[in-house]
Amino acid sequence: MIRKILLSKWTKVAVFTACLVPFGVLVWRATQGELTANPIEFVEHWTGDWTMRFLIITLCITPVRKLLKIPELIRFRRMLGLFAFFYVCLHFSSWVGLDRFFNLHDMWADVEKRKFITVGFAGFLLLIPLALTSTKGWIRRLGGKRWQLLHRAIYLAAIAGVIHYAWLVKSDEHKPLQYAAMVGVLLLWRIVVWARKRWQQQPAARSISAKEPTTAETA
Repeated sequence: MIRKILLSKWTKVAVFTACLVPFGVLVWRATQGELTANPIEFVEHWTGDWTMRFLIITLCITPVRKLLKIPELIRFRRMLGLFAFFYVCLHFSSWVGLDRFFNLHDMWADVEKRKFITVGFAGFLLLIPLALTSTKGWIRRLGGKRWQLLHRAIYLAAIAGVIHYAWLVKSDEHKPLQYAAMVGVLLLWRIVVWARKRWQQQPAARSISAKEPTTAETA
């Protein structure tokens, strides 16, 4: 039943619509004048929070589908990843347009002098090639293994996002610590899976090596 629902095109439409809800709420609050006393900071924090949430949700897809044996969840990973990029673009645009008024000199000075902006900008740059190569055509061009290797940079982008947030806040570190814990668990899961796979491959490799005839035997 769950698999049938996940395979439905309407489920994908529902997930797409749900992903737009945070943006819709932000637009609604803006039209109602409910962006708090510091609207620029509110927009930056709102879009930054949803960037981190979508990054973490995207990273959750693989472990959840493997642990619960629901391979159909893979249908939503690309969409969720692109929504993470959508919200980081909004986050970056709010800083460029609302905070720095497109002043390139001020923006570059911020990148050089304010370390949380430097790390955040690096995380943004990491997500650009992932968004550009998210299509099936790019998977064919790069090949499955190289494409997967490239897209593991999402972990680096998530780590950069956590550091960016942690260095930004001065007092309440509750949210960045939550994000750090979630990203840490997901990264640990990935490392454990990789280590287990390597451990399982070693006996097989030794067995194949033992069966191969030596040069003397084949002479």
